[in-house]
Amino acid sequence: MKVFICDDEPQIVKNISERVKIILPDCTVAEFTDSEKLLEKLRVLKCEILLLDIDMPGLGGLDIARQLNLLSERPLLVFVTSHDELVYDSLMFHPFGFIRKSCLKDELEKVLNDCQRELCRKENYFTFKSGSENIRLKVSEILYLESEGNYLKLYASGQVYRIRNTIAAMEETLSGKGFIRFHRGFLVNQQAVKSLGMDEAELVTGTKIPIGRNYGEKAKVQLMRYMLK
Repeated sequence: MKVFICDDEPQIVKNISERVKIILPDCTVAEFTDSEKLLEKLRVLKCEILLLDIDMPGLGGLDIARQLNLLSERPLLVFVTSHDELVYDSLMFHPFGFIRKSCLKDELEKVLNDCQRELCRKENYFTFKSGSENIRLKVSEILYLESEGNYLKLYASGQVYRIRNTIAAMEETLSGKGFIRFHRGFLVNQQAVKSLGMDEAELVTGTKIPIGRNYGEKAKVQLMRYMLK
């Protein structure tokens, strides 16, 4: 998750950044004191959360907000301000939240937690532990899962993660999110299937997944229903 922070006061940016890293330890934070440079970066790099000062010299927070609808993916916009009288003017840009600089310590954590919940709701994220790491992936990035004893191998975006879980439990967790049980040892994202044969499915990566006798008919019906939409 990427969080961009922009305020013309360097100390404010530093204070917010330090707190964001404590509240969201796995996020990447980019700091800006120049709103023009922020806008340039937003045009080439997506962020999920934008913490933006309303009142800045030159290109102000409301000017930046006006440009967000031109982006391919609009971040969750949170205005940070010490001018309560400007809040009304900002409502036309549909911000996700507000933080008062005078109440930064009390309000930042709640707003960021709300942002996390909204992003999970919109993007369908899956969070799991692999070794000593906590991993958070978009469900759409997961290609398939393969059983390996008491563990699973999770294949996603060129990476392989080993997690302690069962195929049956994951099938229940990912129920309704487009995953199909092709075999007692494989759970596959229907979006990743390129072609379907009699006894195996080929994924967009070229990987071939066996189709088990006890799962084949149901899996084929589910996949054909998806492919014909």
